[in-house]
Amino acid sequence: MTSSTPTPSGAAGSPDDSPGPGPRPLDPPGGRRAVLVWSAGVSVYFVAIIFRTSLGVAGLDAADRFEINASALSTFSILQLLVYAGMQIPVGLMVDRLGTKRVLTFGVILFTLGQLGFAFFPHYGMALVSRALLGCGDAMTFISVLRLGSRWFPARRGPLVGQLAGLVGMAGNLVSTLVLARLLHGIGWEAAFGGSALLGVLVLAVMLVFLKDHPEGHAPPPVPKEHRGAAFVRHQIARSWSEPGTRLGMWTHFTTQFPAMVYLLLWGLPYLVEAQGMTRAEAGELLTLVVLSNMVIGLVYGQLIARNHRARSVIVLGTILATAVCWVAVLSWPGTAPAWLLLVHALVLGACGPASMVGFDFARPANPPERQGTASGIVNMGGFTASMTSLLAIGILLDLTGDNYRIAFCALFVLQALGTAQILRLRRAALRRESERLVASRVETVHVPA
Repeated sequence: MTSSTPTPSGAAGSPDDSPGPGPRPLDPPGGRRAVLVWSAGVSVYFVAIIFRTSLGVAGLDAADRFEINASALSTFSILQLLVYAGMQIPVGLMVDRLGTKRVLTFGVILFTLGQLGFAFFPHYGMALVSRALLGCGDAMTFISVLRLGSRWFPARRGPLVGQLAGLVGMAGNLVSTLVLARLLHGIGWEAAFGGSALLGVLVLAVMLVFLKDHPEGHAPPPVPKEHRGAAFVRHQIARSWSEPGTRLGMWTHFTTQFPAMVYLLLWGLPYLVEAQGMTRAEAGELLTLVVLSNMVIGLVYGQLIARNHRARSVIVLGTILATAVCWVAVLSWPGTAPAWLLLVHALVLGACGPASMVGFDFARPANPPERQGTASGIVNMGGFTASMTSLLAIGILLDLTGDNYRIAFCALFVLQALGTAQILRLRRAALRRESERLVASRVETVHVPA
């Protein structure tokens, strides 16, 4: 009798995420070449995050430039996120069919054109088209970078590579809040946004020179004919959705991501300036603090989950509760909130992004390797759907109430309540199913040779 160390089907770090039968390929070698190639890919994601979050520091300027109200301003981010969310599953399929380099090339071209259009188009309608292009290109980056890491690094390095990709994304957010905001008010709208678009040209050149889909001898197997076509795609989506772990992951992402997303992406700076009486510089510092908190807490959450998988639910529900309490405290404080409370609020919002990543940890063990991309796309759509909804709701409520931020931000609690109810409803079934899969995988690794 022989035994082997089990890897649950679909678990993190599974060495084969390609569709179809066949032997599992050996782990990629990693090393300096892998770091160089991965760095070229992740630089694209870094620039995409700069472009994605650039409107967050330019909301008031955009309202003046295009002569629009709060609802119309929120439409920029809503459309961008709508395109992003809608592209998640198609992008996963594109990466499988075309490879990482081609998809990232399309992404860079699209989000660079979007940033250029937003810089120079003076009319609201064309600016909307530009943000849609940006959202489409942005949607092609994160899944591609995750796939690139799995192709170049050993499976055991997967969690670390994913964490580092997230940290690079947060660094891009820092560039928006620290650098782009100052450029915007120093050299003007067209120069700041147009100049930033040159970063897209730069990373495109770097990627074309250094990026390669996979190391020599580690090409993924060809996709079987039966794994092509619309019927198979529908089957993949249906099977992924049928797993309670996938739905728990989606609702986790839905409930935890959006409170910080709407703050960083659009409404944080206007709220701090107009409702809390801060200067733009002071507001920018608080937004920067949210990003820094995100980076630190992400590492802490990652280590906690790696050591104890049972910590996932505690982290998710604790983050939801802490976020809700902080929003209640800030919005209910008479007059302007004290600096210490806004500071605590920013620190707690930094936990939202890392908590949303736990959603992928719920979906991953619930799905076999050939459904990982589909399941991840479903999870990722959760948070961006909530973000779109809250962005629109806040904009509408601001217009209806004469810019009353206290009432407008109450929309956050409705979505939090909905998501929390779904998490509590699905949690037990998802964890039970995950436990059953783990036991089954251990049994399957013990066999008697013929």
